[in-house]
Amino acid sequence: MAEVITQDQANGQDGQPQLVMQKIYVKDVSFEAPNAPQIFQDLDEREQPQVQLNLGQKATDLGNNLYEVVLSLTLTCTVGARTAYLAEVEQAGLFGIAGFSESDHAGIIGSYCPNLLFPYARQVISSLVLEGGFPPFLLQPINFDALFAEQQRRMMGGDEIPQTLNS
Repeated sequence: MAEVITQDQANGQDGQPQLVMQKIYVKDVSFEAPNAPQIFQDLDEREQPQVQLNLGQKATDLGNNLYEVVLSLTLTCTVGARTAYLAEVEQAGLFGIAGFSESDHAGIIGSYCPNLLFPYARQVISSLVLEGGFPPFLLQPINFDALFAEQQRRMMGGDEIPQTLNS
């Protein structure tokens, strides 16, 4: 059940920081197995599949201290030169965030929110792969705190920050 907060609380006017997760939802999802059914024979021949994960995130200020944070995961599995499957999910959440310092606010958006969204995205990816007829695949945990710290370090150094992180 969602916590109900007053408009003053939502605007951070009661002096206390507020962080309220209002909704978690799948914004977009896609699964492709472009070389099925032939790819299943390649998998049966014990050829080693290669898996690549692309990770991205973005936040949109919706006004009134409400933010949409979207965690994007793209999982590509290849066998030899052929794509076995491509699974994509954009897992999103609506968060009420008010009364935090600028650095704490950035950390919430860049680390805390993606940490909350990741288990949901991992479950969607796992289900897509399994229901696509492939062996189960469980994404390993991701350290969003370290990714955010690296992003902050690059910003301080003036380096350009990539939109998509590979892992």
